[in-house]
Amino acid sequence: MDVRIDRDRCLGAGMCALTAPRVFDQDDDEGLVVLLDARPPREQRAAVRVAAGVCPGSVITLTERGPSPAS
Repeated sequence: MDVRIDRDRCLGAGMCALTAPRVFDQDDDEGLVVLLDARPPREQRAAVRVAAGVCPGSVITLTERGPSPAS
């Protein structure tokens, strides 16, 4: 899974950081999303999918990759 964010559209609601805190955070200045891990480990992927779904600004884009030995 590859994760991308669009900070220009971020509303700063923080749902992503609450839902998947190992993958998303918020900056101290504006409270906008910060991507901590663009290729989260398998055990974080379900939380990342939920975070993308609950984001009010729809700023999280997920791209599923094919299976690989390192995933």
